[in-house]
Formats: sequence, C-alpha cells, structure tokens
Amino acid sequence: MHELSNRVPGQEVIAKLLDVQGQEADRSLLGRIFGADPLSAEARPWYRGALGEVAVGRLLAGLGPEWTVLHAIPVGAGTSDIDHVLIGPAGVFTVNTKNHSDQSVWVAGRTLMVAGQRQRHIPNAAHEAARAGKLLSAASGIPVEVSGVVVIIAPKNLTIKKAPEGAQVLSDRQILRWLRGLRPALSADQVFRIASAARLPRTWHRNPGLQADPVELQDRFDALRDHVDRARRRRMLWVLAAFVGLFSMIFLSPLF
Repeated sequence: MHELSNRVPGQEVIAKLLDVQGQEADRSLLGRIFGADPLSAEARPWYRGALGEVAVGRLLAGLGPEWTVLHAIPVGAGTSDIDHVLIGPAGVFTVNTKNHSDQSVWVAGRTLMVAGQRQRHIPNAAHEAARAGKLLSAASGIPVEVSGVVVIIAPKNLTIKKAPEGAQVLSDRQILRWLRGLRPALSADQVFRIASAARLPRTWHRNPGLQADPVELQDRFDALRDHVDRARRRRMLWVLAAFVGLFSMIFLSPLF
C-alpha cells in the first residue's frame, strides 16, 4: 500500500472536481470562441477549493526538510480528508484551507464570519485536530498533541477581534512566518516516530483502499485549469474589443 507522502495537495477535492466536471457536456464551438466558462455550476466550488489547497500546498513546500508535510489525508470510514498535516520540531498541525478570496473575514473566539455569514471553520478545525491527535497517539505509541489551523486564502481583510479559541486562524500570507516563529516542542525522535506513523494510510482510515494515481490527477487538473484560464482571457479580450468598438462609435464617428 502506498505511503501518504505520495499524495498531492488537494488530491481528494481534485478527484471529486474531475468526476463532477466529467458529467458536463463539452462547450459548443460558439461557446469556445466567446470564452464560455468550461466549469459547470456544480464543479465551480470544487475547483475553487482545489485552487486553495494547491496554493497552500505550494507554500508549505517551503518549510524545509525538518518538516514532514502530508496532503489530502483520507480519515475515518468515509470520504472525509484532512487538507494538510504538518509534523516538525514546532509540533503537529492539521491545516484546513478555506478559499475566501476577496471576502472580509472576522474572528472572535470560536466565531468566524465570512462576508457577514457565520461559518463553523474553527470548531471543525478543532475537532479535526483532536481526532488526529488520538489517531497519531495510537499509531505512534506516544502522546501526540495536534493543533488545528484554519488558513484563509487571499481574504479582502482578516480581522481578529478576539483571539480564536480551539484553532489558529491565519491568512495564506501569514502561515509560513507563523510556523517558523514557533519554538521547538518535539525532539528529533518524536518527530520521526510521529511522521512514520502519519505516512501510513491505516493510521487514519478504517478501510484504506487503493489510491488514485496522484500524477494523473495532477495532470488532468492542470489541463482543466489551463482551459479555465484561457477561457477567462478570451472573455476579457471580447469585453475589451466591445469597449473599443463602443468608444470608436461614440467619439470617432462625428469625425467622418
């Protein structure tokens, strides 16, 4: 059975995205010409979530060799997963990524609001960390304390009215600096034992099965992302062309 270290950021979300998007009919020729969004309405939130996990995964790759960073860890008995698990000298962390780009985020204690709407991100992250601590303690044979972290992707602003309770809340721009600023909490032997247990699928899931090929999933996601980006650029070109045409009609027509 493959170790979990082979998994790519956002692997579970990407698999779901590709499954949902695969049920969507191809765009028409006219749709492709005018840059119609290739994503279905159902696939769009999965795509947004995948972008967030991939972005944070790229950031976490900069932690250095003293850290073990695992992504998209299947946990429990169903299809739930943990976005990222970090194990290093500063401790063990579960990271829950939330893509709330260009939205206002407000935090006070266990309350987190996005654009004025209350979310359960902090309680969920605290529960996720507690469960991870129990599983890693049982698998490694040593007590493991896990801290939950919620990472908000590119928020318009992140206001901490009162320190979060149960989990840390950070923006993607803060996460690396915060982790690097923590004091050592684990010995090298503890890090090794916990990381060794964390890499095993059976540590986390009751019935670990065969994993999808992460390279294939990543390639398919990259191809879809390229289609989405090209469609967006095409739409922008059409908008620009329409603006230029309108400008010409209004300001240049009287000259002829």
